[in-house]
Amino acid sequence: MTDTPPKTPPKAPSQTPPKAPWSHVIAVAQLPSESKLTLEPGADTREALARHVGALSVPALKVTLTLAVDRNGDVDVEGRLTGRVVQPCVVTLEPIEAELDEDVAVRFSADARPLEVEPGTEIEFSAEEADPPEPIVDGRFDLGAILTEFFSLSVEPYPRKPDVAWQSPADDEGNNSPFAALVKLKPSGPS
Repeated sequence: MTDTPPKTPPKAPSQTPPKAPWSHVIAVAQLPSESKLTLEPGADTREALARHVGALSVPALKVTLTLAVDRNGDVDVEGRLTGRVVQPCVVTLEPIEAELDEDVAVRFSADARPLEVEPGTEIEFSAEEADPPEPIVDGRFDLGAILTEFFSLSVEPYPRKPDVAWQSPADDEGNNSPFAALVKLKPSGPS
């Protein structure tokens, strides 16, 4: 009789969200009632942001913000994200540069709780409703992680050089159907 090691239960998949490429943690207790903040991420962070959105590079990125803390300790953040991103054209794959200019408006609250959703669950949001506040956890919030989201939304998902259009490869018979080759295989005559 051999000793078999006790079976360990399988590990549950990690529920920890992936780490954002940009982090800038703010401690609410250290904020005055209103403050201005300008952030310009360094080359390493801009490179990580480029990878995050599938871009070739992010040569410039600047965020100017106003932070206002209310009497409940909630923080309203408003401002503007500007910069440049270089992406491959979806038609020619040539690098093209685009300007970024995105309004930033977000609220952080200690009463907010992270949204807990089972994988595969569909979530609906209304464009008319205000976004729910982001959570303040242990008196802190990661402004860089939220700015990563604003950055990602400001990048064109399918960049195309001006005056460039997709042209499908010419077909000898003029039939561009993906099933044209199958028609040739179909036996002629009655079945």
